[in-house]
Amino acid sequence: MSDSVDFHFDPMCPFAYQTALWIRDVREQVGITVNWRFFSLEEINRADGKKHPWEREWSYGWSLMRIGALLRRTDMALLDRWYGRIGYELHAAGNKPHDPAVARRLLEELDVDGETLDAALADPTTHDEVRADHQRVLDAGGYGVPTLFLSGQCLFGPVLVDPPTGPDSLKLWTVVTGMAGLPHVYELQRPKARADVELIGRRLRPYLHGRDWVSIDRGEVIEVENLADRG
Repeated sequence: MSDSVDFHFDPMCPFAYQTALWIRDVREQVGITVNWRFFSLEEINRADGKKHPWEREWSYGWSLMRIGALLRRTDMALLDRWYGRIGYELHAAGNKPHDPAVARRLLEELDVDGETLDAALADPTTHDEVRADHQRVLDAGGYGVPTLFLSGQCLFGPVLVDPPTGPDSLKLWTVVTGMAGLPHVYELQRPKARADVELIGRRLRPYLHGRDWVSIDRGEVIEVENLADRG
């Protein structure tokens, strides 16, 4: 069983947030190391002719990840706390961590100087770090989040609502690590009945309230279109 996992996320993705809650529970129980990495839904779903997220002064998930990149240079635990805080703000509370003023306040709530936001945006190498993490997923054939790298394998998922905890959390970890140990098993998917779709819709309500972008759910891949690109 793997003792570490690289977890690629976009803070805007509600499914990645739920999976992150699960992986933290696994970490608490068995002591695995979680290395937080980035992936940009804004970039992967960018329409032809529209700006790349790194070409905008502020770009929702991309800019939040640039802040995270600067925090990660100091301590992975800071990025862990940052993702947990902004994720809760959007996906549980239905608020707007992608608003720069809110992002600055959330940093200060973590006892991090709010000027870290300005430093991250002023440093072009934070673009480079987010782009490198994003490219790693693409190079492995990935296309969305959550994406995990463990035991030398790249896996999309697991896609969760109401993430398991306790013994059930470890059951899922056994499934995921078992699949990673079988490199020619490519897909395992549960079909969704109407009740499942309704449950997912209820769980996404805070996210739908807080977002300032267009989301398209194709399977479990949340595609994001920056509203600044519309028109």
